Amino acid sequence: MHIRPAQPADVAAVQRIARAAYAPYVSRIGREPAPMVANFAAAQTAGQLWVAGDPATGFVVAYPRGDHWHLENVAVDPAMQGTGMGRALIEAVERMARAAGAEAVELYTNAKMTENQGLYPALGYSETGRGREDGFDRIFYCKDLRRP
Repeated sequence: MHIRPAQPADVAAVQRIARAAYAPYVSRIGREPAPMVANFAAAQTAGQLWVAGDPATGFVVAYPRGDHWHLENVAVDPAMQGTGMGRALIEAVERMARAAGAEAVELYTNAKMTENQGLYPALGYSETGRGREDGFDRIFYCKDLRRP
């Protein structure tokens, strides 16, 4: 699976993927999750957006933050879910973080996105806390990249 830095022409596809991937959570959360309204053009311009496929069928937003990388968003077109694309995107972030000398990758998920609560621990992430941030109930995770 080819994962590449997003180009300006990918932004519309990323927006479409985000809307489709996160739509099932709107009724659970009571409003659109933050990734549905994210500024993907700004993420692309900042070099923080990568896509899988051409045309894009999945994406990840991530960037360095201190001694770790923050994985802000990962989503896959619903038609491609279950193919391993999400896992490949997360692993790509981990590789980039290691190459940059980061000690960890941190992320969060909405507490009502229960499907993710099994995924991240299966990928080696440990829950580090829970709290309310930006009006959302979130669960925070971290993966120590110094451990094999």
